[in-house]
Amino acid sequence: MRASDIALTLIGGPTALIEFAGVRLLTDPTFDPPGLYQETPVRFEKTSGPALSVEEIEVLDGVLLSHDQHFDNLDHAGRAMLPRVPVVYTTAAGARRLGGNARALAPFETHTLVARNGKRGGADTQGIHHGSLRRRDRRGGIAGQDRHFED
Repeated sequence: MRASDIALTLIGGPTALIEFAGVRLLTDPTFDPPGLYQETPVRFEKTSGPALSVEEIEVLDGVLLSHDQHFDNLDHAGRAMLPRVPVVYTTAAGARRLGGNARALAPFETHTLVARNGKRGGADTQGIHHGSLRRRDRRGGIAGQDRHFED
């Protein structure tokens, strides 16, 4: 596959639509409008909305979710769209929390995805920790993901 065969659409923040060979994957879905999520212990406010709405994204083959425990990687609207996607690849802790179509990928594990068009490919994870060494996020870490599909 050539780089020119891949289309990346930045939707906002960590959210991007990856399209190649008829396969459509979405990273960390965040579709809420701007607004305040929480004031304490740390102020968390979204200052701009997504470039595309959930409806404009249309059909997906899967979601690559680095972690579900922070609003800046999975907000309310993003969480609400997950049941309409065939598979959500995430951490083991995230898959337990999300249930349904969430598929846990352990660090360095590969899972084969069969897309709507019959293409077969893999979603791989790398072992990644979130936060500083002194204050690691103890709710399950994050999954760095790599995708590859057959030509």
